[in-house]
Amino acid sequence: MNRPEKVFPLPDIGQICIIVPDLDKAVKNYWERFGIGPWDLYTYGKPLVKRMTRHGKPCDYKMKVALSYIGKMRIELIEPLEGDTVYKEFVEQHGYGVHHLGVLTEDMEVSLKKAERCGIKVTQDGAGFGLDDDGHYAYLDTEPLLGTTIELIERPKRRNPPEKIYP
Repeated sequence: MNRPEKVFPLPDIGQICIIVPDLDKAVKNYWERFGIGPWDLYTYGKPLVKRMTRHGKPCDYKMKVALSYIGKMRIELIEPLEGDTVYKEFVEQHGYGVHHLGVLTEDMEVSLKKAERCGIKVTQDGAGFGLDDDGHYAYLDTEPLLGTTIELIERPKRRNPPEKIYP
């Protein structure tokens, strides 16, 4: 069966993200109640994330992030801290909970051009959080289409060490 030209294919989902009100409490609960961990904790914002946009315009925002795995699936917890963000908007509209599904890409520019050709806009992104000024994430405006946001993720080749590891 032939697909329409404006299809934006979604390969395997590599990540699920949950927005939480208190990252430290959430990480402790995931570890103590469900055995999920250890967790790498970061504060995303400047200076770690060097380039950030919201609706295509440069901006500053900050959030606390915790990363771990459930089996092969990466789980990400985010506590919004500062700025106009997709996370703040989500909490205002839905409360805390599952925010997005992450899709890995080897070439962010190609993926973003494909999304644009399909009429899917970027709502927020951040880049330059790897040790080599690489790494890029971009949130697509897919909630009206899918019921959730899709995040494109181009992982850095070398990640900065976490600020903290729990436990």
